[in-house]
Formats: sequence, structure tokens, C-alpha cells
Amino acid sequence: MSRSPLAVLANAVSSDNAPALPKSAPAYKTEILSGLTVALALVPEAVAFAFVAGVNPLVGLYAAFLVGLITALIGGRPGMISGATGALAVVMVSLVAEHGVEYLFATVVLMGVLQVLAGVFKLGKFMRLVPHPVMLGFVNGLAIVIGLSQLEQFHDPATGGYLSGIPLVLMLALVGVTMFIIWIMPRFTKAIPAPLAAIGIVAALVIGLGLPVPRVGDLAQISGGLPEFSIPMVPLNLETLGIIFPYAAILAAIGLIESLLTLNLVSEITGKRGGASQECVAQGVANVVTGFFGGMGGCAMIGQSMINVSSGGRTRLAAASAAIFLLCFILFAAPVIEQIPLAALVGVMFMVVIGTFAWNTFRVMRRVPRVDSVVIVLVTVITVFTDLATAVVAGVIVSALAYAWQNATRIGARTYRTDDGAKVYQVQGPLFFGSADGFSELFQVENDPDHVIVDFENSRVADQSALAAIETMSERYTNAGKRLVLRHLSPDCHALLRRAGQLVVESDDDPAYGVAVDYDVQPGALGGGH
Repeated sequence: MSRSPLAVLANAVSSDNAPALPKSAPAYKTEILSGLTVALALVPEAVAFAFVAGVNPLVGLYAAFLVGLITALIGGRPGMISGATGALAVVMVSLVAEHGVEYLFATVVLMGVLQVLAGVFKLGKFMRLVPHPVMLGFVNGLAIVIGLSQLEQFHDPATGGYLSGIPLVLMLALVGVTMFIIWIMPRFTKAIPAPLAAIGIVAALVIGLGLPVPRVGDLAQISGGLPEFSIPMVPLNLETLGIIFPYAAILAAIGLIESLLTLNLVSEITGKRGGASQECVAQGVANVVTGFFGGMGGCAMIGQSMINVSSGGRTRLAAASAAIFLLCFILFAAPVIEQIPLAALVGVMFMVVIGTFAWNTFRVMRRVPRVDSVVIVLVTVITVFTDLATAVVAGVIVSALAYAWQNATRIGARTYRTDDGAKVYQVQGPLFFGSADGFSELFQVENDPDHVIVDFENSRVADQSALAAIETMSERYTNAGKRLVLRHLSPDCHALLRRAGQLVVESDDDPAYGVAVDYDVQPGALGGGH
């Protein structure tokens, strides 16, 4: 029996596979410093995505704080970081442009409700249908998107164009220094997360030497107060619902797909399982709250999650610390944070790209079936040029069609005669929509004897197309004055055929096949198979 949302929330922090707190003082330090590193990297991301969505930077920062904090406390996978994301921002921009920011807040609330319902009804379990090639394409595509998004930081704040000359050289040099520190530091010490140390060292160089490179403050002023509760100022009628529901449904789907795929990725890295349904509920609750407090909503962020995991963050403390640090930046430390050079944060994100991209893909693609290689490339390309949800759905559809085609060609039959002269077709392979035509071609109605047995011991009747194929064959044999019976039905096949009204004999087949029971077929139960 599925649990209620309150039950999910009540058991979230104490979940067996979700450690709430570290177990030692050094671990506390690692978790908190990891959270600080993530918070520093969240600032330009949240601001940039707010600009993409066409809203005030604080709307993005509030979303990063609220979504990050709530999912950290009750999410399905400790170590994951959530906040405002570009995948959602690109969908929001048209809504904000046409109807205004208040409609965005209402949409975020409805988005959260839909995500909670997805968790309550355990729709997250369908992520198991995502094949591994789709996961590889998702990871690689998102790594490329993260890398490309950093190019925006190379703009000159004064002119709006890309940097050139000495500022560009300085920017590239500082990015390189940041990446080198992150790479070399773990070889000497792990007392401080390497990304945090790199940000601190590069910031000290820039501020101490007064180097003319873009800083966080050049993006936007991040100082502000506490987020305030406010009911979205939109008319409560069906017209409003008609406007916001399509956006809410798309945002909910994209948010859950990205969150659950990130959950699977983090679970693989940390070696601990995550709760998909719990994560759906957590994302939904976070977005409902965010919508009422003036945030743009959000979902899991693979880049920041990778920063957290690589910095040693494994428990809820790290993600919660990141959210709290972000709020402190907004309330108290904005002047300091605004002096951090963007080059340091870009360097951190470039290292995330290098660590996230599955470099073994090129080797894997030479060894796996060609259709899997096509799916990897397809999902990667669609992720880069459109959005994650479209890419994943396309990848799953292509994989499913390829699987169906492969199974459709495996239908066959071995025939033999019994002592009493009956002909037995021993069907091999699944009978479903893809193999129904091939199934029909197995039989030789004109040349068969008066008694024909179709043996399903090595086959399964899967869907309505299979039922229609069986009925069609029954009609052909009946019209020829011959009898067709079915043998060795598994319990699920038996139930499917009996529910369709095709079985005349109302006794159960022996699941162990100790006794072979023959079942007559009722023609016309499905309207002649049409």
C-alpha cells in the first residue's frame, strides 16, 4: 500500500539508505566545507538562469536556497544538490514574457503539486525503463551543456561582447590556474575541498593584484532580505489554469526526469541506492514552497551535485549547508561574494565537465550494438540542442522500438505430428504487436490436418495484437472445418486470453505443466480481429 505524503516526509530523514548526519568531527568539517564550495558555485548559476527566465536575480537565488534546503532535508538521495536550473528556465521564459512573473509563481506551485502526486503514485519507478545508453547520452549531453553555459561568463560586462586582448588572456589563465589547483591539491591534502581552495587562492590573487577580470558583482547585485510569503497574484479561475497547466506539466516532467537521472548517477558514484518516489515528493514540496515565497522553482543540478560528491559531501548536512550558506551570502556577505572572480567559478565548472563526461563512451560505442551507439549520440545531441526531457523520451522510444523489432524477428515454430495425427506448432519467441504478422505466417491452414495444436510453452501472449492474431488463425481454421486448440498457457497468458473471452474451457492450466490442457479458441470475441 502506498504511503501518504506525510508518511513520506516523516520517514525521509530517518531513511535507512539516507544518512542524515556524518559520524565524526572531521566528517562534519568535510560536509560543511563541501556545502560552502557548492554555495559559491550556485551563485552565478542561479543568477544566470534567472536572466534566462527573464526574472530578477533574487528570484533565482531564492529558488536555489529554498529548493536546495528542502530537498536536502527530505530528498531521496543525500549528496544531491537542487536549485534553479537552465533546463527549467528555458521553458519559463515564454510564460514570463507573455503573462508576467506572478503567473510563473502560480505555475511553480502547480508544478510542485504534480510532482508530489507523481511521488505518491510512485511514478518514479518508471525510470527503470531508461536504458543505460540513454543514461550515457544524458550525462554526456549535460556535461556539454554545462561547459557551453560557462562561455557566457567570458562576456565583457562593459560592452556585452566577448572578452578580448589582455582581459581574455587573464581570464583564461585564471581558469587554467583554478583547474590546476583542483587537479593537484588532492595529491597533497584533502583537509579542504580542492574546489574551495582553488576559489580562495584565485580570488586572493585577483583581489590582491587588482586584476581586471569579471567578478560575480558584474553579473548582478545579490544582496537582499529573507524571502517573503506571498500568494501568487493571479485570477483563480479556469482561464488561469488553462494558461499555467501546460507549463506546469512540462516543468514537472523535466524537473523529475533530470532529478531522477541525477539521483541514479549519484547513487552509482556513492554506491548507495536512492528513493525515487521520495525524491519526487521532496522536489514537489520544495517547488510548492518556492512558488509561495517568490522563487522560480528548480530541480536537481548534476553539476553542483558532482562538485558536492567530489568534495566529499555524502550526507544531508552538505546540501543543507550549501543552501544556508547561499542565504547568508544574500543577507550578509553579498559585498564579499561579489568580489569573487568568475574565472575561479568557471574553472570549477570546467573540472565538473571533465569529471561528468563519460570518456569511456568512445570505447563503449565500438563494442555495443549499433543501435545503442545511435541512442547515445542521439540523446547527447538532443540534450544539447533542445532539452533533457525531449532527449530522454526520444532515447527511450528509439531503444524500445529497436527492442521490439529485434523480438519481432525471433518468432518461429517447430512442428511435429502426434500419435493420433494432430499437428503441433511449438511456438518460439514472444507473441506481441511486432511479431503478430510473423506468427500468422507460420501456419499452413490448407495443408494441416483436422486437429491443430498451438503449443505456447516457449512463448508468451503479450497484448491485444497477439489476441487478435490468435483469433484470426482460429477463424481461418474454423472456416476450413478444422479445430485449433492452445496448449501450455502460462498463468498470465491464460488470464489474458480468458479475460478477452477467447477460451472456451474454463479450467486453469497446470503452471508446472504436469498435465497438458488443451484450450479451444472462441472466434469473434474481439470483433473478428479488426
